[in-house]
Amino acid sequence: MAEKSKGGPALTHIDASGEARMVDVSAKPATERTAIAEGRVVMSKATLELIVSGNAKKGDVLGTARIAGIMAAKRTSELIPLCHPLALSKVTLDIEPDEKLPGCIVQATVKVTGPTGVEMEALTAVSVACLTIYDMVKAVERDIRIEGIHLVEKKGGKSGHYRAPD
Repeated sequence: MAEKSKGGPALTHIDASGEARMVDVSAKPATERTAIAEGRVVMSKATLELIVSGNAKKGDVLGTARIAGIMAAKRTSELIPLCHPLALSKVTLDIEPDEKLPGCIVQATVKVTGPTGVEMEALTAVSVACLTIYDMVKAVERDIRIEGIHLVEKKGGKSGHYRAPD
């Protein structure tokens, strides 16, 4: 049972004595759960053009970032101490160049059938994909910004459907 914090909702990763713990999900039914997260990598128009043209010295920036995000989602429990290891059924990374930013909009969709959600996996996928974009072009621009990483939507589980406000 989660311990209630003073005046707020229960913190599920803290036990009655205030110690961190991994939540026991063994009694929860396995249901289909999906999470979508998003973030932005903001850069100069020249750097974005370098990425889109495929002329970055380190190679295919968007393809590499996509693979890095997928790999990160699969390894989230190794990075975030209290996350459960999950057998993910789907991870997609969509990276769209956006001339208005200028930069890239990164969106991850993660799906599982299991007793716990995949919000952390989606957020980790976006974070690592954004970091990979930065890493691959930092030699040409150091003041690239990673912004707005957030959960867009989640479906499934006891808490039901959530959609971030626009």
